[in-house]
Amino acid sequence: MTRTEYPWLLPSAMAEAELPGDRARARRTVRDWVVDITAFLIAAGIALIALAAIENEGSTPDAVLVVDSVIGAAACCALWVRRRWPVGLAAALTALSIVEPVAGGAMMVALFSLAVHRPFKPAAIVGAGALIVAPLQPWLRPDPDTGYLTSVIFGVLLLLLVLSWGMVVRSRRQLVLTLRERARRAEAEADLRAEQAQRLAREAIAREMHDVLAHRLTLLSVHAGALEFRPDAPTAEIARAAGVIRDSSHEALQDLREIIGVLRGPGDTGEGERPQPTLTTLDALIDESRQAGMKVTVDQRVAAPGDAPAATGRTVYRIAQECLTNARKHAPGTEVTVTVTGGPGDGLTIEVANPAPTEPYERVPGSGQGLIGLTERATLAGGRLEHGPTPDGGFAVRARLPWPAA
Repeated sequence: MTRTEYPWLLPSAMAEAELPGDRARARRTVRDWVVDITAFLIAAGIALIALAAIENEGSTPDAVLVVDSVIGAAACCALWVRRRWPVGLAAALTALSIVEPVAGGAMMVALFSLAVHRPFKPAAIVGAGALIVAPLQPWLRPDPDTGYLTSVIFGVLLLLLVLSWGMVVRSRRQLVLTLRERARRAEAEADLRAEQAQRLAREAIAREMHDVLAHRLTLLSVHAGALEFRPDAPTAEIARAAGVIRDSSHEALQDLREIIGVLRGPGDTGEGERPQPTLTTLDALIDESRQAGMKVTVDQRVAAPGDAPAATGRTVYRIAQECLTNARKHAPGTEVTVTVTGGPGDGLTIEVANPAPTEPYERVPGSGQGLIGLTERATLAGGRLEHGPTPDGGFAVRARLPWPAA
């Protein structure tokens, strides 16, 4: 959370929450010094007024007047520790004010600080004690210019005002701290959501990279393996395999540029973006696999593949691409059947199946992650995907995706 521009204007309790690592600064801010000096001056002013009234009354001995002056000065000076010991100081000054009118101002300041810096219970206990002993001071040290009842009522009202004001200030500070903590939590949650979104985006890019590049690189692996194990193959066959390797390499590089382009800024694309695959480009994928030597049978019963939602068509394309890649890896030489059915309102269903392999093959590294990515991709598209072995030892993948009615 952004810190306050001027933390020295905050009270120490709020500055401690604002600057948790700067404890020395948070103990007493500039604002605290101003408030403490002002409170000291107010208490000293009230003590001087009370002392002048006692002196003008004329019946008080000089020795008692000197004692009153010393006690009043000590009470005002004691206010500098009111933040550290608010309860003890307020209780002591309350008891002292019973016999010393000059300590009344310091007692009011101490009670206010107690209500601000401590919870309701200790403030209420000390405040109740102050209200109980309020009638004693006018009775022990009466003011000749003010009646007893008037002095008691005025003292009680002043105590209630000071305590209520302090509790209001504390409540406001607690509210500000609560709102600040909520803002911190909200920012932390926003950062967490941003990190999760970034992680999900990276996972999506990784899945896309796997789906796109695995198909191309498998073609390279298969044809490179054929050239390695059949050096005596006819020249035409070698040339065809080399052409497939070259074309697949170019396509893999172009697909990689597209994926890396996702990570670039809007103005840093370099080249124009290639169109994303859809259901209408599925035939081109099948033709590419056939040119690579695969046996693929297609049963497409979609009346208007161009009308399929772009996201759904792209998901069907990626599923078929991954399934053809897996069949080329794990069941080379077998005939793969691709069936696509559905329409608006009924959804799209794609099923890719291949029988058990009939010839030995070399396992291609990096297997086992594609089906997990396909399951996640189908789930994100609002559909579901099932896969598993067939009774004849082959393997089948079946996915059903939504296609809303027009």
